[in-house]
Amino acid sequence: MLATLAIAFALVTATVLIHYEILRRASTMIPWLKLRRQFRVLAVIVAVLFAHILEIALYAAAYAAMHDHFGLGRLEGALSGSFSDFMYFSLTSYTTLGVGDIWPTGPMRLLTGIEALNGLVLIGWSASFTYLAMEEFWGERTW
Repeated sequence: MLATLAIAFALVTATVLIHYEILRRASTMIPWLKLRRQFRVLAVIVAVLFAHILEIALYAAAYAAMHDHFGLGRLEGALSGSFSDFMYFSLTSYTTLGVGDIWPTGPMRLLTGIEALNGLVLIGWSASFTYLAMEEFWGERTW
């Protein structure tokens, strides 16, 4: 259980730093893009989606590393054995969708719950960031 908590702490720290850095870079680079102001919002969306996909992949890599190793649990259910299974499970956990065709066992269950909370916070942060960008870039409508 302690090892799972350490992995969870490392993943939460890494995903928050990734999210911060991508949003920080987006906020400094996007205003300089030679796009209509309204299309800059699309660049914000692309940056946010990139951040989330990267964070989901990080959790998926952790699930793959933990799966049947070191007594940290495993994923059960409709698994084909490919990395896409871990990406799919991570995506459904991160977004709190929780389909249920793949489920964690053992200490890995704790990480799944933490990923859902982490994803919820980061998705909220992205929504707030996108709202601020829309306010800035759509403030003066020229269309």
